[in-house]
Amino acid sequence: MPLATVSDWRAAARRRLPRFAFDYLEGGAEDGRAMARNESAFGRIGFVPRSLVDVANVDMTATLYGQQLAMPVAVGPTGLNGLYRPQAEEKLARAAGRAGLPFVLSTASTSRIESVRAAACGPLWLQLYVQNDRRIAERWMAKARSCGFSVLLITVDTPVAGTRDHYRRNGFTLPLRWTPRLLLDIARHPRWCLSTGVHGMPQMVNLADCSEQRADITTQAATMAQEMNRSLTWTDLAWLRRHWNGPVVVKGIGCVDDARLARQYGADGIVLSNHGGRQLEDAPTAIELLAAVVDAVGGSMPVLMDGGIRRGSAVAKAVALGASGVLLGRAPLYGLAAGDEAGAEEVLAILRRELEVTLRLLGRPVLRELGRSDVTRI
Repeated sequence: MPLATVSDWRAAARRRLPRFAFDYLEGGAEDGRAMARNESAFGRIGFVPRSLVDVANVDMTATLYGQQLAMPVAVGPTGLNGLYRPQAEEKLARAAGRAGLPFVLSTASTSRIESVRAAACGPLWLQLYVQNDRRIAERWMAKARSCGFSVLLITVDTPVAGTRDHYRRNGFTLPLRWTPRLLLDIARHPRWCLSTGVHGMPQMVNLADCSEQRADITTQAATMAQEMNRSLTWTDLAWLRRHWNGPVVVKGIGCVDDARLARQYGADGIVLSNHGGRQLEDAPTAIELLAAVVDAVGGSMPVLMDGGIRRGSAVAKAVALGASGVLLGRAPLYGLAAGDEAGAEEVLAILRRELEVTLRLLGRPVLRELGRSDVTRI
């Protein structure tokens, strides 16, 4: 059966992946309310369509940080993608580039930055977690600069990992503990097992390189989870500036006051985000915050958002409420997990087609001209 929607690709990914891998992709914090609201909040925003408008041609293009994009979308940073496919980040970068979109490489990536650079055919951005030993982040930024990465996203909503009950239910640890339950789970997914058996379990190779550690997932996971810098403050944006000569974007903003502080301390943009509902349960959704944040800082910096983008119409709603762009997290991973690189490309193509149809039916053929008069609360 053809996979017509992002939800179809999600279902296909669930069939192909062992439960522990799918739950890592899909799971949220605690009872999953924040993650569920990320999607449902879009359903409370309606459109105000106009008729008898010339919609023969549709313009969905955008400009972000001097880069011309096919639509105001980036393939956002996600970690441990090698759980779903080997060479995951290379494939995501190629899919994004072919779609005319940036790809954001995570600190927790499983493909070496040099390999991603060689594979990419579009803009590359870097997502950064800061460990207690800041030399790791400094090496990471230096390597990214040398590889032509242009935009830095500093993630600020993860001083600790959120409470993720599915980890405990599935016995998910790094490295994996080979329990009878886990072995049975893997045995029921032979295609994933064969692929992983050939290529081996993923490693956070860039983190290992920059921390000068051996390629051992246990050590890498400890560096990520136990050595996150919990003393990071707004004044540390100045430290980042000394090591990054491009735009610095603060990712993980969850209130209007912090958006104002980001502007005050010289950020070049913000990403409204509750980390895909994986961190603080009952944190606000980005789409709910968007209009108020744009009113507070609009015009002074780009305001991006993520969380719950499963339809092209969601992109239109975000732009109408003032977003300069959106980041995709789970959606392209569903395509990658179920259909490899071609699946990731198809998910991006689905969102593009849906966005084009939305603009035509809305009677607003130029995406960047959308405004609040084009949406309503329902």
